[in-house]
Amino acid sequence: MEAFYTLQGEGQHSGRAAYFIRLGGCEVGCHWCDVKESWNADLHPSYSVDSIVKGALQYPGRLAVITGGEPLMYNLDELTAALKHAGFKTNIETSGVYPFTGFWDWVCFSPKKFKNPHPDIYKNANELKSIIYNKSDFDFAESHASLVSPDCTLLMQPEWSKHTQMLPLIIDYIKDNPKWKMSLQTHKYMNIP
Repeated sequence: MEAFYTLQGEGQHSGRAAYFIRLGGCEVGCHWCDVKESWNADLHPSYSVDSIVKGALQYPGRLAVITGGEPLMYNLDELTAALKHAGFKTNIETSGVYPFTGFWDWVCFSPKKFKNPHPDIYKNANELKSIIYNKSDFDFAESHASLVSPDCTLLMQPEWSKHTQMLPLIIDYIKDNPKWKMSLQTHKYMNIP
């Protein structure tokens, strides 16, 4: 769908320079999704792996973040192997609803209530990023936290349109449950893509 160089705005790698590769196509259907234009893959052109890597090499940062849409709709072995061969660290942001593919340095798993994750995401997740939209999302987050590995980073992030209401609740929750950490969409506060 698009590729751009910016700062990673959320999660464990927040603040790092990163080349984002956004793949078109998603069937998860989050009503609060901020890139709904990515859902229909047919609306976006196809690019060769070589052209994607060449685009990334134009910038000095060597962190490539594959996102979507839902990137695991595709087999990402070839793309991630080419990025790694070119000297990139590879990160993915996924809802985990499709079988796991690709060669990753960091896997951000963000489960959604709208479609169940594929079971193999749990053993591969380095980061569980739970979006908190309403109070029931705390229990939803805990249900997934119980399935990831013990060394997986646990993050709670307020959904942007409700961050003013949910942020105080998340702060209190993390104070009571310190295995969790806060994630904020800092790129939205800084008004960068």
